[in-house]
This record gives sequence, structure tokens and C-alpha cells, in this order.
Amino acid sequence: MASPSRPAGEERAGAPAALGRRALPGLAAALVCVLAAPSVRAQGQYKLGAGDKVRVTVFGEEELSGEFEVDGAGSLSLKAIGRMQVGGLSLPEVEQMIAAKYKSSGYLRNPRVSAEVVNRRPFFILGEVEKRGSYPYVNGMTVAQAVAIAGGYTYRASKSRITVQRFGQSTQERVAEDAPIFPGDTIRVPERFF
Repeated sequence: MASPSRPAGEERAGAPAALGRRALPGLAAALVCVLAAPSVRAQGQYKLGAGDKVRVTVFGEEELSGEFEVDGAGSLSLKAIGRMQVGGLSLPEVEQMIAAKYKSSGYLRNPRVSAEVVNRRPFFILGEVEKRGSYPYVNGMTVAQAVAIAGGYTYRASKSRITVQRFGQSTQERVAEDAPIFPGDTIRVPERFF
């Protein structure tokens, strides 16, 4: 049935065009999210490093399961199979490696392994803060939160020249107080010039 303001044939013909124009900005935003998602996921996949504590569960094998810390060399020492180099690997890669090692050693026929991070490696903060040192990482941490954990800035701190050296990288980047901090990052707060 036609609306009082439109002729009978116009109601249906005009609706898809109007709907298309209204949906275009939302569709464009969704397309950007879909195209950006793989790179975000690739950057966001956590890689193990020294200081991480990992819970390894070997299903049906209580004595092989437990919590293990990644040592300074990037290795885990597991029951029955010994040391394994896991530094720089993601959790799915570690799970596959452990299962393959139990299987190839003949210890288990069809091992099912799960790994999860219990505690992430600490972050470090140096320079013009009240309590320099290493601190436990908290999810979603920013530079400002890290500074607060370290007791705040000293009166000599230069808040505009803070740098962060990301875990596993040799270069430093200048950051703002709202920049994210990740496990293993080193924050440097320099002294300001008067």
C-alpha cells in the first residue's frame, strides 16, 4: 500500500537507494576493520620471552602438567622432555612444539597440550621517576600508569621526551603519556633542561 505522501510505485523503488546511501558510511567502516584486522591480529599475538610464566597442561597426564618460567635464555624446562627453546614463539607454536616433542620421544602416543601465560614478563622504568626498577605488567597499561606505579615523576622529569624501547628491539621511540606499554618494554624518563 502506498503512503499518503508518495505515489504507489515510488515507495519500494526509492527505499533501496536511500538505504544504500545511509548504509555506505557504515559499510566503509566495516570494510576498513576487516582489511585492518589481519595486521592487528598479527601484531597482537603475544610472543614468549624471559620472565614469562606459562601453565602447560598435558591432558590426561597430571604429572607432566604444571607452571614453568621462561628462563633468561628463552627456554622452558619441561618434565620428561627437558629444555625447549620457546623465546619469540606464540602459544600455539609452543603447544605444537611440546606435543611433537612428547610424541617423537615416544613418551606419549597422541599428546594433547594446552599452554597459557599465567604471568607476563615485567616492564622496566628508568630515569626521572621516584622508584626506578622492574614492575609486574598489568593488561592495558599506558606510560602514565607505569609512571604512577613507579611513584610518579621527580620534579626534574621531562614529560614531553619520554621514550620506550619495545621488548626485542634495539631502537627507542618517543611516546606520549597515553601510549600503550607491553610486557618487557623499557620506559625512559629523561631529565628536563631548565
